[in-house]
Amino acid sequence: MKALVQRVSEARVRVDGKVVGEIGAGMLVLLGVTHDDTPVIADKLAEKLLKLRIFPDAEGRMNEPLGPERRVLCISQFTLYGDARKGNRPSYVDAARPEVAEPLYEQVCDALNAQRGVFGAHMQVELVNDGPMTLLIEV
Repeated sequence: MKALVQRVSEARVRVDGKVVGEIGAGMLVLLGVTHDDTPVIADKLAEKLLKLRIFPDAEGRMNEPLGPERRVLCISQFTLYGDARKGNRPSYVDAARPEVAEPLYEQVCDALNAQRGVFGAHMQVELVNDGPMTLLIEV
């Protein structure tokens, strides 16, 4: 399981022009699921994200976790498992099929109490980064 994590001052996701998920300050998570992922792995990733210290403390150092005052927007993102090492067209054979990926995506979203996109939909994601903070987390 992979998560691309961005610290944001705001983020939203639209499907067919309608906002389906929106947050203020917090974390945007793009979540990819592979064939070998399990509910245990989903729980480990959610726990890691909840404890990830990427927010500034009183002295401005990245030392604070998500906490109750910040929110999460989580978007399913099978393209995190795209492989373009051979040629110019990415292969997505490492991405889990929807019947495997969707329940694990929902499990992570529930654990994070996250706003979310629509699994499998064509989505437009808008975000305002809060500083240059993007991490790739794998468990």
